[in-house]
Amino acid sequence: MNIEDLRDYCLAKPGVTEGFPFGEETLVFKVGEKVFLLTGLGDNSFNVKCDPEKAIELREQFNEVQPGYHMNKKHWNTVRTDGSLTGKQLKEMVNHSYDLVLAGLPKKLREEIAGK
Repeated sequence: MNIEDLRDYCLAKPGVTEGFPFGEETLVFKVGEKVFLLTGLGDNSFNVKCDPEKAIELREQFNEVQPGYHMNKKHWNTVRTDGSLTGKQLKEMVNHSYDLVLAGLPKKLREEIAGK
């Protein structure tokens, strides 16, 4: 998954915005003003939020998944996209992060994002 595919996939999700709050080299995706994915423009990796137990499982299962670089290592993983992970596996990790962040938003905001 290249940066363009990752960007398109993230922006297709309801309520997602993108920006560069940490400088012009780090692309950040948010839902409801909360970060769910970060990636360096020149990197072959991205950071995603993850349930702590699942984060450990993924790290043990895949060499491409490591504790989140410059993030809370309990709740974030850095995922390399230049290895053996499939596009489906990468999308599942993005989806998990998005869903976790969305679930943590206030109910009213979740409903606005969902279009209810």
